[in-house]
Amino acid sequence: MKGFPKGFLWGGAISAAQAEGSWNAGGKGLTTQDLRYFDPAWDKAARDENRNINMTSERWEEALRSEDTVHYPFRHGCDHYARYKEDVELFAELGMNVFRTSVCWARIFPSGDEAEPNAEGLAFYRDLFERCKAKGMKLFVTMLHYDTPVGIVTKYGGWRNRKVIDLYLNYAKTLFREFGDLVDFWLPFNEINASRFNPYNGALLIKDQEEDLMSASFQCAHHQFLANALAVKAAHEMLDSPMVGGMIARFESYPATCRPEDVMQSILDENYKNYFYTDVMARGAYPSYTAKMFEELGVKIETLPGDDEILAQGKVDFMSYSYYMSMVSSTDPNHERAGGNLVNGLRNPYLKASDWGWQLDPVGLRVSLNQMYDRYQMPLFIAENGLGAVDVLEDGRVHDSYRIDYLRQHIEQMKLAVEDGVDLRGYTMWGFIDLVSCGTIEMKKRYGVIYVDADDAGNGTYERYKKDSFYWYKKCIESNGEDLK
Repeated sequence: MKGFPKGFLWGGAISAAQAEGSWNAGGKGLTTQDLRYFDPAWDKAARDENRNINMTSERWEEALRSEDTVHYPFRHGCDHYARYKEDVELFAELGMNVFRTSVCWARIFPSGDEAEPNAEGLAFYRDLFERCKAKGMKLFVTMLHYDTPVGIVTKYGGWRNRKVIDLYLNYAKTLFREFGDLVDFWLPFNEINASRFNPYNGALLIKDQEEDLMSASFQCAHHQFLANALAVKAAHEMLDSPMVGGMIARFESYPATCRPEDVMQSILDENYKNYFYTDVMARGAYPSYTAKMFEELGVKIETLPGDDEILAQGKVDFMSYSYYMSMVSSTDPNHERAGGNLVNGLRNPYLKASDWGWQLDPVGLRVSLNQMYDRYQMPLFIAENGLGAVDVLEDGRVHDSYRIDYLRQHIEQMKLAVEDGVDLRGYTMWGFIDLVSCGTIEMKKRYGVIYVDADDAGNGTYERYKKDSFYWYKKCIESNGEDLK
């Protein structure tokens, strides 16, 4: 095959927590993302030290009491909840034919465990989805993108508690009943491997409360695997021809050298950071290397009879992942380290880095696509991919040639992967409208082809402006990925 297939899905992705704002409107409950503290006055060192990965009990308690929005950027986002009608018109002008967004669990069940869903929340998402469908967009809906109702933590202890599986499944079935006629692709969990690399976001764990953080992280992951499988099974029973997938944050890892030890380390890193999670979801069972991995990590988890059957009966229909960078594997403890998206890895001397230290590797996207498809032989989606950069608004425009170059290079590699024989169904670039960055909690780290006039403290008009990359991506979509000039 030459080029992208007819009907390839081009679009963009956002999350409710990072975009919607209106944190206490429409009956919405407080979420774990609403509690992430940020000070616009922090310098880079302070920002790195105070990332959400270092959530503390003291900070958690302070956030629960606070009504502040300046220091809690996810409470204002990019004001999508109030401006979604305007936003949908922009999305349609861009020409995208698939929109990936998430539903906020706390907009549907404010505490996570109510007997009946919140009617205002259901009405908001139905109107949003219907407007997108009317503009010819398919919908790719993430059911949990980190923003868990706070009640799930305060009442139940989060994902360590098996009771949360049932609460989540009730939420999932509610979404299937309410929106099954509108949604084309369902994603139960965003980046399910976050339970390990970012325990607060992925597993609702606060470090200073855990004696064995690693075991707690994998216990939460086990319960999420069960919830994912049960959601797949429920969708297959409740909906006509559903497509329910799995997703990880993909950390492509190359051996630092051709030393056999480095090659073996890259295999272990790939298994432990990536494939462990996708193996469970795609194959319906824990992989053979689990016991060795748990032994090396000192992990112990509790399972119940019947868990294996649940996993086997809930295999996903497609696999998706976010791709931003690659890493290097080595047994050399002195190998130079590099920055990254929520995780850090070893530096690759052949790659350039972004302003935030991410190693930019378009070819790695082709590598990962080939590897993932060869392993599972199921449809793939690139659910996230994009460049976070400092943009400057000048006379109503942003001249972001650097973002165009980034997108061009990655789309070229996707095209080559398709020509390699990979069954790639779609691409939803991340944060195609500026929103609050998940990793650094900033607005100034912008991903979008649509500029939002708001700063890190939430000041601004929130007006939308089309960047140069908007017109470039529109042309790319119109040509099905052929016109990348």
